[in-house]
Amino acid sequence: MGTNVSGSDSEIHSPGQTDKRPGRLAQPHFRNIVIGAVAIILLAVAGLWYYYHGRVTTDDAQVDGHITPIACKVYGTIRQVLVEDNEHVKAGQVLLRIDPRDYEAKVAQAEAALKLAEAQAEAARVNVPLTFGTTESAIQAAKAAVTAARAQFDRAHLAYVTDSTAGISYAQAQVSKREAENAKAQADWKRMKPLMQKAEISQLQYDAYLAAAQSANSDLRAARERLTEARRRVAVDRAEMVAAQAQVSVAQANLREAEANRGQVPMRTAESHSASANVLAAEANLDAAKLQLSYTTVVAPTEGVVTKKEVEPGQIVQPGQELFAVIPLNTVFIRANFKETQLANVHPGERAEIHVDMYGKTFPGYVESISGATGARMSLLPPENATGNFVKVVQRIPIRIFLKPVPTGKNTLRPGMNVEATIFTR
Repeated sequence: MGTNVSGSDSEIHSPGQTDKRPGRLAQPHFRNIVIGAVAIILLAVAGLWYYYHGRVTTDDAQVDGHITPIACKVYGTIRQVLVEDNEHVKAGQVLLRIDPRDYEAKVAQAEAALKLAEAQAEAARVNVPLTFGTTESAIQAAKAAVTAARAQFDRAHLAYVTDSTAGISYAQAQVSKREAENAKAQADWKRMKPLMQKAEISQLQYDAYLAAAQSANSDLRAARERLTEARRRVAVDRAEMVAAQAQVSVAQANLREAEANRGQVPMRTAESHSASANVLAAEANLDAAKLQLSYTTVVAPTEGVVTKKEVEPGQIVQPGQELFAVIPLNTVFIRANFKETQLANVHPGERAEIHVDMYGKTFPGYVESISGATGARMSLLPPENATGNFVKVVQRIPIRIFLKPVPTGKNTLRPGMNVEATIFTR
């Protein structure tokens, strides 16, 4: 019996014989499980690769917006503040008022200056036709005076020429004639006188010769007086001619003066234009004064939330002093800083998603633009390496992402919030 047992053991463990029992991989059920697990792993790897291959993501992204600083444009005392910090305001809503009395006085002064300039301009415009009419009338009168003076001179000159030629000649001829007649009459009288003494002629005849001699003598004196008168008349005519010539010169001078006064017309016209320009300047000053007065009422330039309020009633403010800021929450955008190695396939217009941790939500958007330089280069103090020990550091480039539609209500995004940005590149 013991021999049989030993014999059976020797059969089982005899050298040269192999174990004929099948392995677990040889089992169909186990093999199917392994193949299925490997397939699932490959599908998961392929899905993850496909999911992350066409997108780039960064958590270095913040909400940004068009923060509008509200500053004072004029000097003055704050009279009234109508908003509080973090208050929502509409575009055009009054935020505060500055004491306007100083600027109202300036507007009144500008209005008075405008009225004065308009009155001066109107007077200048009236002076233009008045000066033109006056100068033209004076010129016509001066021309008429010149014509009259020349006519008077011509008459005086003609009288002078006539009296100095024909008048003198005639008077001299009359003197010569009367001298001859007087000489004959005197000679006849002298011849008749001895005959009278001898009574050879009658007293009547003698008286006739005596009367003829006396008459001839009188005629001679009269002729000589007429000659003297003619010479005096020539002198008078000459004086009148000289006076007429002087009157002509005076009239011509007056005419030249009147024509010279015509130059006042363009001068008055220029004064009118200058007065009109003064009106424009006064209107501009009035507009400027009204504009300064309008600055005493500060309104919101856009809809948004008042932030960083730093003004109270009674405070004196200076031009350019910042009072508060208005942040329009309906126009926010995302400024995401991606690594330069992520941007090979990123272009404006590509779809993007923004995940906001505050709400646990994702908002759609699109790439609006890519910055022209890295964030380090555009920083206040750009890095410089002057030692030569250059170490290559991956830089980040800002990308601007717009949201669509803009979140509103409870999902409002506020500038400065951290978000996670993803850009789809396929």
